[in-house]
Amino acid sequence: MDLAWPVTAWALWVTALAAAFKVSSRERTREAPWYEVPAPVVELLRGMRSQDVFHAALFDLAGRGWVTIEGDRLTLAPQRQEPLRHYERWVLERVAARLGGKPYAPVMALMPEGSDLDSDLVPLVRQTAIELGLARRRWQTMIVPLLLAVGLVVPWYATISAAGLSWPGMIATMVSFVAGGSLLLAGRGFLLTETGREIAGPDRAPVNPQQEWIYTGSGWRGVELEPPGSSAAVPGRQEVSGYIVKRWAVVDTDADSMSSRRSYYVALHDGSSEKATSYLIKEGVYHDVLPGDFVRLLVKPRTGRVARVLGHERHW
Repeated sequence: MDLAWPVTAWALWVTALAAAFKVSSRERTREAPWYEVPAPVVELLRGMRSQDVFHAALFDLAGRGWVTIEGDRLTLAPQRQEPLRHYERWVLERVAARLGGKPYAPVMALMPEGSDLDSDLVPLVRQTAIELGLARRRWQTMIVPLLLAVGLVVPWYATISAAGLSWPGMIATMVSFVAGGSLLLAGRGFLLTETGREIAGPDRAPVNPQQEWIYTGSGWRGVELEPPGSSAAVPGRQEVSGYIVKRWAVVDTDADSMSSRRSYYVALHDGSSEKATSYLIKEGVYHDVLPGDFVRLLVKPRTGRVARVLGHERHW
């Protein structure tokens, strides 16, 4: 079979795709003003999950008096005249709906479904980031990704005409389906501007290092936490398991050297004890787990430091 024409057609399409991405990746000169960026927008720019963005929005609203959070309980505050962003109004509406007229509820019980967060909340926060000049669309309209997707018909048809339903034809069909679907689903794209990349940089301090996220679904009453290393001094390492009921970060500042260091913690509850035990974890683990997750950890009992995550099950 002669595959010269299919190869040429695919090469031309890939060239067009690379050129479109190269042109769209050029930074557009727009000076973003310096101001305090909302915490949910910062979390989104850092690539945090939609659950993190939702919690950041809740605690941001609590700091401005729209809701009251005491321990693990959230209560809606009286409405105010202050204007709200679209994503903030969405969060308040979902919280009110989940409260169902009750005066308060655990913070974790107010979490919407992940599909709702991804389809409704995240696009609203992305739009806010664009309006603030921290991000932009890769393409101004859907014309470019639509033309690229439609253009796949040419190399696909050339391959099918030459090879039929043999393996080259099957591969061409699969590639066309995946590439075309990805272009259409990604839409106009989402890119960070220079200012947005600065805010999302790895050296930036956490939005709120003292923020605590609490989960009580394991049966823990949320009363007492054992500090790291407070259990019996067992030599070597020990395996522990349970639900993460709380996670938090602490910033320690050295006044002499004017430097700061961040420490990350999780509290684990076994489902029956009166207390939950705290453990010191690495930053990567902190960002990978959420309150409510069931984990198995290999820890050093003397120091309370987590050596390895042996198992991790998402709560939702």
